Amino acid sequence: MTIGLAVIGSFPWAQVPGYIAAQLVGAFLGAALVWLSYLPHWAATEDKESKLGIFATVPAIRHLPGNILAEVIGTAVLVFGVLAIGANAEGLTKPGEIDLSVAFQQRAAAAPGSSAGLGHRPVAGRTDRLRHQSARDLGPRFAHALLPISGKGDSDWGYSWVPIVAPIFGGALGAVLFRATGI
Repeated sequence: MTIGLAVIGSFPWAQVPGYIAAQLVGAFLGAALVWLSYLPHWAATEDKESKLGIFATVPAIRHLPGNILAEVIGTAVLVFGVLAIGANAEGLTKPGEIDLSVAFQQRAAAAPGSSAGLGHRPVAGRTDRLRHQSARDLGPRFAHALLPISGKGDSDWGYSWVPIVAPIFGGALGAVLFRATGI
């Protein structure tokens, strides 16, 4: 979303690195809380892939073209939906301002769920156990690698680029398509 907004000129590029860093830190800390929440379960669970899947994207079937396409399409639909719903709510204020009223918050909160449903299930299904957000995969993947998780196995760094790069392209595509439609 951050890079997609920057691509269409709705977010300053100078702020992108700081936002991404904050997203990564937040995702890592959230994953650490999940680790703490399930602390007794790590030793009782033998399935290494399931443990990794709690933290990071693990493809149900490793087919890179399909996994990449699923992430790109799913993220594009998600970003397009969030921007379309947000633009509708933004009409409540003067042009260029974002209204943080209850109406805007409700519409914006509904967007990820509805567009994720559109982009995730019919388009992507379970090809990639989608994240649609690069920091959502990378931060928790670092947590998986660094935390003392009993019997955790490999963090699958060889696949880690897919849920990082594909959502960046998908987010940019969704934002460009949103801008092109004139919604």
